[in-house]
Amino acid sequence: MKRLRVERWTNQLLTARSGAAGGISCSAPRIRCLAAAARKSLSTAAAESSAPVIDGLDNNPRFPPLEDIPPQAATLPSPLPERALQSAKLAALHARLSLSQKIPLQTLARTLVDASADSHPRFNNTNLAFVGQTLINYHVAEQFMIQYPRLPMEILYAAIKGIAGDTSLYHIAKSWGIESAAAPGGEVDPGFLQYSLENDGDAILFFGSVRTEAKYLDKYKFRRGVSSRVVFDNDFGDRVDEFAQNIEDDEGASGDYGSAATRKRAEKAHANHVRAVVGAIYAHCGRDAVKAFVKAHVLSRKLALDKLFYFSDPTRELATLCAREDFEKPIARLLSETGRLSRTPVFVVGIYSGKDKLGEASAPSLDHARRKAAMNALKAWYLYSPGENARVPSDMLAEDAEKWEPGYIDIGEIITRGGNFRH
Repeated sequence: MKRLRVERWTNQLLTARSGAAGGISCSAPRIRCLAAAARKSLSTAAAESSAPVIDGLDNNPRFPPLEDIPPQAATLPSPLPERALQSAKLAALHARLSLSQKIPLQTLARTLVDASADSHPRFNNTNLAFVGQTLINYHVAEQFMIQYPRLPMEILYAAIKGIAGDTSLYHIAKSWGIESAAAPGGEVDPGFLQYSLENDGDAILFFGSVRTEAKYLDKYKFRRGVSSRVVFDNDFGDRVDEFAQNIEDDEGASGDYGSAATRKRAEKAHANHVRAVVGAIYAHCGRDAVKAFVKAHVLSRKLALDKLFYFSDPTRELATLCAREDFEKPIARLLSETGRLSRTPVFVVGIYSGKDKLGEASAPSLDHARRKAAMNALKAWYLYSPGENARVPSDMLAEDAEKWEPGYIDIGEIITRGGNFRH
């Protein structure tokens, strides 16, 4: 009888061949479990050779049923890869997401194993999540930069994080029906998301540089400018160092299951699963499938950009804008009022530049209405958009793409400072 090569059972994405350059050998307990399953399947292959063989079903001698899994599998940090073919949850998730048949269930099962549950890079979703994070952030960033070319850099960072951050991707995973296991282990159904509440896992998902002054930032409150955030920090403008991570964990470490630290780890694990699914789609189906998937599941979510703005002195900023664009000086005019001498007065004020009305707002006082009108005028300027159907650079990757027409590039922000962003 032909000898089976155990190292090929877990797919080329999960294990490497024994002679691969730079390969990392699998752990001994995992190899022993795979070998035990192989011996048991070989012993029953002759008796069942006359039975019809259907890939993916329990009567296939290559894949033992769940009750025939070796006892040593319970000692593994994550389920054996071949168990994915007997998981109803994985099959339902595959169908629910309308994934291509090119994506095997073993790869989908790998996307559900967080680095905190299984530290082995060949069996967790770290590599797939890194690729998926890069692709998601790229498509989200280019969409915002083309659709809203006048957004300030800090607002752009906040918008990208609001769409592709951990919290947003956590809600996407929940909408997919992802359920998490109480504790990770080899006996858990592969259709459950597995992560540990005791450690974060060693997973690198972001580009960025660690600042040399990182350990002193929180003590001396050094100012991080927008330019330095672009150069040093990650895709969301956040610091990339262990000090910021430790501070965030300490702030929510209250000791109970519903603490902020526990919720943060749950959000991170669910978000990494979504990123890993995108990475798996790219690995098996290519960039076009990834773009369609990100557009359907990530970019389809709505974000109120006007709620992200905060202006400390809107009238001065509006005057600076008019001077830069060679507009006439803005003037506030009272359009209407009611109940001036009552307890609830309402004043409607408009901001005009010559004969053009830039903004309008109502408030219980004249000064408040004037400031709100200036804010609305600034938001109308910053939130200018050429339309939802504006072409993005990734559209040129298609084979039948039309000639590229450069998008609108704004001259820049009016007043660059840290006070025009609502944290």
